[in-house]
Amino acid sequence: QVQLVESGGGLVQAGGSLRLSCAASGRTFSNYAMGWFRQVPGKERDFVAALTGSGGTTNYADSVKGRFTISRDNAKNTVYLQMNSLKPEDTAVYYCAAGPYATYVKERYNYWGQGTQVTVSS
Repeated sequence: QVQLVESGGGLVQAGGSLRLSCAASGRTFSNYAMGWFRQVPGKERDFVAALTGSGGTTNYADSVKGRFTISRDNAKNTVYLQMNSLKPEDTAVYYCAAGPYATYVKERYNYWGQGTQVTVSS
C-alpha cells in the first residue's frame, strides 16, 4: 500500500504561482511513477503531468506545457507540481497518484491522494 497526501493548494490570482506537494508513505517511493491529475465538478479527472520513478522522464498535458513543472525528491518521498502563470481555467481539485507507468491514463494508477483545491481568480 501507498498513502498519498497532497498539500499546497489555495487561492491565487491569475498570473500567480503555486507549488503543490504530495507526500508518500508505505512502499518504496522510487519504485513508482507519479502523476498529477485535476478535476472540476461534473467533469472527468484530467491528466496534468507525470514522471518516472527516477524522475528522468516527464510527460505533460498540452494545456500546462511551459507553465507547470513536475519533479520529485525520492529522499523525501515527495512529488511536486510547480504551477506558474496560472489561469482561471486551472481551477480544480488536484490529485496525485502512484502507479507503474508515467502515463496520462488515470486507470493505470493504483493509489490516489485525497486532493487539494486550487482556485485561480481572474
